[in-house]
Amino acid sequence: MTGRGEVFQYVGFDLDPARQRLVCAYAVDGRSFREEVRFPGDGNWSDQAVIEAARIVFLLTGVSYYKTSAPPVIDLGGHQLTAIEHDFLLSYYLDGLGEFAYRNELDLTGLCIDGPRLARRVPVTYSAPGGGPLVPFGGGVDSITTVELVTSRTDNAALFVVNRPGDRFVAIEQPARITGLPVVRAERILDEQVLRSAELGFLNGHVPVTGILSAIAVLAAVLNRREAVVMSNEWSASVGTIDVNGRSINHQYSKSLAFESGLRAMISGSMGDGLDYFSALRPFTELSIARRFAGLTQYFETFRSCNRAFHIDRTLRRDQWCGRCDKCCFIDLILAPFLDQSTLGTIFGGHEPLNEPAFLEKFRILTGLSTGTKPWECVGDVTECRAATVLAAARPGRDGNPTLRALAREMHDRGIDPPVNELLHPIGTHYIPKRYAADALLV
Repeated sequence: MTGRGEVFQYVGFDLDPARQRLVCAYAVDGRSFREEVRFPGDGNWSDQAVIEAARIVFLLTGVSYYKTSAPPVIDLGGHQLTAIEHDFLLSYYLDGLGEFAYRNELDLTGLCIDGPRLARRVPVTYSAPGGGPLVPFGGGVDSITTVELVTSRTDNAALFVVNRPGDRFVAIEQPARITGLPVVRAERILDEQVLRSAELGFLNGHVPVTGILSAIAVLAAVLNRREAVVMSNEWSASVGTIDVNGRSINHQYSKSLAFESGLRAMISGSMGDGLDYFSALRPFTELSIARRFAGLTQYFETFRSCNRAFHIDRTLRRDQWCGRCDKCCFIDLILAPFLDQSTLGTIFGGHEPLNEPAFLEKFRILTGLSTGTKPWECVGDVTECRAATVLAAARPGRDGNPTLRALAREMHDRGIDPPVNELLHPIGTHYIPKRYAADALLV
């Protein structure tokens, strides 16, 4: 297969309680794809809400197979959508695949989703009295901060982790143990054809994976009688990576407020108010989150936000920070205002990015001082990075750092004065319920 296909088809999904799994089937121009998601352990498979949650997984997981040839038509078959669901699914494809389309030089704006419409969906009844929240956990700054916020408000939270069967990431497992919380797991098995994309001539690129994992977490929450799925997506996840012809393309779309709003609407339309879905960090900037995390010293030896720690190929997977990638540079910069040089040096195994003069251009890009494109990574907004630079450069013991000194001087010469105080307080819209509002300003 080469180039774009003609039609992507949603074939169907099947729940198999005996094998504790969901199987989803798709097709592109006659080529079939099959994905399996397993939920080991006891589960409440008889609840009608399980079917609705599985339907959401089925709809959102399809993007991994659509992208193999990105046809202009998506055929829903007999799967009915309300107008709200249709519009959300269309946005999920167009915005969630924005980076994929841009980097593959594709125009997806004419994408058509064909299928039967449903005037109104009658929600099934779902309730989980006493069932605590499920927190998807990645072992980095954001999800650790969420755990600490959530556990300050409830006693029965659990972590949620998705892996391939038999695989475990040290970067997740070690900090997970420190939380002391139980772990609910799921195993996602992609169709092996997708893993052979280059060989089979498929298109390749970024998909809104957080959206897929969010949907799987929703199903896990229903199976385990949980009242909420609590995400760790911050304010700046809604800020685009690049603007192209007046349109924002966001690497973090499925972490954005727009995605959160759309998925919340789909969940409530299917299951009423019995299951909540929200981000505990939505009103907080990365700068504010870093300040909170700086006090969680028990995690310093184990947390990882470096993507090299999550490589699918185990031979390429690192158990330590690489200290070179854009994500490492960003985490170093955002923590530098709140942690001393010695502590950060230890965290990065003696290779703190800010101490590497060769990385100056990486930091100039993060702070918007360069013409280079913002990294296609889960990194903060330019304004947050500038504020972090101002604070870090003024920190005792950092006055001799060449990188910070150069960045601060260039910002001063350009008259750049980031709103530091504003960024250290909650800003923007959020959906955090009062019972989970750990910050007095949110109540």
